[in-house]
Amino acid sequence: MRPTALDWSIDNCTIARTMEIIGERWTVVVLREVFNGVRRFDQMRERTGVPRQVLTNRLTMLVDQGLLRRHPYQEPGERQRYEYRLTGKGLDLWPVLVALLQWGDRYCADLDGPPLAVAHRDCGAEVGVTMRCAAGHDVADPRDVLPRPGPGARRREPTG
Repeated sequence: MRPTALDWSIDNCTIARTMEIIGERWTVVVLREVFNGVRRFDQMRERTGVPRQVLTNRLTMLVDQGLLRRHPYQEPGERQRYEYRLTGKGLDLWPVLVALLQWGDRYCADLDGPPLAVAHRDCGAEVGVTMRCAAGHDVADPRDVLPRPGPGARRREPTG
């Protein structure tokens, strides 16, 4: 049986476009650090071990893509530097990182448990990502989700 997905072009795939921005390991690590409140270049290098040039490139790309913004600061007696803060576009990635965290906690954690928990600021309860349809139904089983062409879908040109 031929999957119907083969009838549709992937030239404008938003998953692929998203992965062009965040699909590299160090990019996700940088985002994790900023979400955890680590905003300064030297602190990120110290905590992660990201090579200096790689970190520079990732921060520049995240600023250029509008996920981070540079905010100046200056320690007494030192030159002005920048810390990196999330924009609205960057904050919208938080559920993606929480979903990765949940998956990693389930399949990659050490025997003594995951090293990070995320909690609701108001009540302290653990936070997780849940799929929900537009009608308000929680979707617990991925097999209950049906991929289908969206409004921007384009039919594939027949190959000869």
